[in-house]
Amino acid sequence: MTALEIIRLVGSEFEDIDNNELEQWIEIARPFVSKEKFGRFNEQALAFMVCHMMKMGGLGEDTLGEYGKMGAASGMAGISSISDGGSSISFSWPGQTAITADSVYAQTTYGRQYLALLRLIIVPITIDH
Repeated sequence: MTALEIIRLVGSEFEDIDNNELEQWIEIARPFVSKEKFGRFNEQALAFMVCHMMKMGGLGEDTLGEYGKMGAASGMAGISSISDGGSSISFSWPGQTAITADSVYAQTTYGRQYLALLRLIIVPITIDH
């Protein structure tokens, strides 16, 4: 399957985006996905990356309503916690928490699927003393 076919299968929330625009997203995401690293899973990893990037870009369904908007804003504004009853917002500032690739990918279902695939193909090196 191609990345476009996989996006159409797993990213049904992006059904309103035409194939031409999806192809542009695929080209944007391609440098972030190594063919050598992912091998036969390259197209799948590319599809997950595209869906993650589109979701982080505000595309797709907003299934959480106002909470979804607040969640999207949290990544941009450094919000680490939001409460509703009695209203409460906590901010995290640079230096308080480390922002890693894993934490960025963990913000979407697609990013977590990308990470799961990455962990399946990369065997960590351990040294036994």
